[in-house]
Amino acid sequence: MSRATRRTPVSIASADTEVTEGRTASRTAIMVAAYRGRASAAADAICSDPWALRLAGPEGEALSHRWDEHSPSMVLWMGLRTRYIDDCVIRALDRGIRQVVILGAGLDTRAARLAREGVAFFEVDQPASQADKRERLSRFDGYPLNAATFVPCDFERDDFVELLETAGLDRDAPTCFVWEGVIYYLAEEAARSTLHRLASEFDPGSLLVFDYLNTNMARSSPRLRDEDLEMKGIVEELGEPMRFGIDDPTPLMAECGYRFIRTVSFDELALQYTGTYARKRFFRFQSMALASESQDNALW
Repeated sequence: MSRATRRTPVSIASADTEVTEGRTASRTAIMVAAYRGRASAAADAICSDPWALRLAGPEGEALSHRWDEHSPSMVLWMGLRTRYIDDCVIRALDRGIRQVVILGAGLDTRAARLAREGVAFFEVDQPASQADKRERLSRFDGYPLNAATFVPCDFERDDFVELLETAGLDRDAPTCFVWEGVIYYLAEEAARSTLHRLASEFDPGSLLVFDYLNTNMARSSPRLRDEDLEMKGIVEELGEPMRFGIDDPTPLMAECGYRFIRTVSFDELALQYTGTYARKRFFRFQSMALASESQDNALW
């Protein structure tokens, strides 16, 4: 059974997957991996990714330390974001979901870290980005290169839904979609199109977990702190501008066909995973969302 007809491809690429001229890995992707690795290496680590620092390499670490000057809470945020998404995937698997799709996978390692017998992971990304990731992973032992099915996708020309189905994903079975570090780099039309397709073209019991920025950050509002504007400027300097902000995702998700949406803020995640709250952290422009087309997931 097909839930919808084929549509014109709309880009779902992000800074974590975008290929820039003369290189095969986004600088933002390696910086994010460095932060994830640094969060994992902390004495009080709240997430665990043993491969992240090696994937990031010296360039990624240097970029992350440069960003620290303007966002000293970034290591904490990346640890919280990683842990929350990991927990969502684990709970989805505990509830019987047996397919996980990482959209715009970049240097994600969940297929290896969260592997379970009988669970299929799919990583959707630009062909050159996937080739770069494979090359990076080949430099060290221990990473199971067959942990995920790689789904090469030129997001401007290819239909990611079709490619996933061709790669073996069952659209009539519930799927957990991870869309991390993506939506705020898209035009609103592309974001809406992808959200609608995820809700309408897959099993209604599927789940989507993603992060988003508020509109002040996405639009460089003069109300932002100087530190936030400077941090945003670093990302744009890397050639990966933020474009789409969301203040209240409920109207957007309703319009795109969702019946269940839950959001959680930086402060709420910090309290949940570290037992602390500190007003001075000033990292409140980014949040997490968990959504489904089915109201049956309202007890999540």
